[in-house]
Amino acid sequence: MDMTYDIKTLTAESVDLLKQMIATPSLSRNENDVADLIEKWMNDRGLRVERIGNNLILGLDNVVDGKPVIMLNSHIDTVKPASGYTRDPFTPSVEEGRLWGLGSNDAGGPMVSLLATYRFLTQSEQPYNLIYVASCEEEVSGKGGVESVIPKLGRVDLAVVGEPTKMQMAVAEKGLMVLDCTAHGKSGHAARNEGVNAIYEALPSIEWFRTYVFDRVSPFLGPVKMSVTQVEAGTQHNVVPDQCKFVVDVRVNEMYSNVELLGMIKSMVACDVQERSTRLNSSAINMDHPIVRRGSEMGLTTFGSPTMSDQALMPFTSIKIGPGDSARSHTADEYIYISEIEDGVAKYIDLLDKLKL
Repeated sequence: MDMTYDIKTLTAESVDLLKQMIATPSLSRNENDVADLIEKWMNDRGLRVERIGNNLILGLDNVVDGKPVIMLNSHIDTVKPASGYTRDPFTPSVEEGRLWGLGSNDAGGPMVSLLATYRFLTQSEQPYNLIYVASCEEEVSGKGGVESVIPKLGRVDLAVVGEPTKMQMAVAEKGLMVLDCTAHGKSGHAARNEGVNAIYEALPSIEWFRTYVFDRVSPFLGPVKMSVTQVEAGTQHNVVPDQCKFVVDVRVNEMYSNVELLGMIKSMVACDVQERSTRLNSSAINMDHPIVRRGSEMGLTTFGSPTMSDQALMPFTSIKIGPGDSARSHTADEYIYISEIEDGVAKYIDLLDKLKL
């Protein structure tokens, strides 16, 4: 085999690319520089890349009719550096096998590992079409990210989403809804027995969100979780408030769609409920799916992920798996082990090579 596409060589190139990415700030919605960097890196290696905004796509021009399509996807953006950094977040450094830097773990390691996997697998005939998408705006679920690319991809039968999971298979992922709720009262002077206090009117609804349990419980994600996270009412101490607003964070398991759950909530609470969005849905893959079976044969474990990824925006079957550890994501002094990237590339290839959907 041409050494250019040897697994060891591809992994070394991946680590080098990740170092360059760390040194190029790529906060969500400001990924232009890192997209330029990756696009040039791809072009320099003869990869025919299509760019949509700051999303980079490989393989669309090689899609053959009649074959299923597998998409490899991870993201190029990062969150802002946490306040506790003791290192320069944009200076990559390797010490004792760890590559330090913002975005090294979430999700630079998975992103470059999937890119190496794409390069390796496309050197031989596969029973599927393989495409690769490096997407932007994942950390903010932005509409300029993978959501803007999906309509241009055509049919996708399976997506492998690269996020740090210790190379275990996340077969389900929680969705999210944020609800703006309002309870109404009537203003009055606090010194007199007048008015209807909107805070008191809100309490039964707040208590409902705190205690209600939906019937359908996921074997991987557990029950739907609802948390009141913000409350706002009143203008001054001596005026009975006529309005009490509160925000509810709803983490949805794969047993409900966001639209279905929203309808149920609105029918059961006394306050006004306005959703900010229903687009971030939960997801799950059938345990009999070929990729899950292949992973199980390899000794990979399955679990349900409480954290969101671009899976929430994908209307097709997907699985989340990647090198690194989710516990390091969004933390100060973020890092990934070089050995994790090496293991990630090898396991991605074992998982996908000659896989029949």
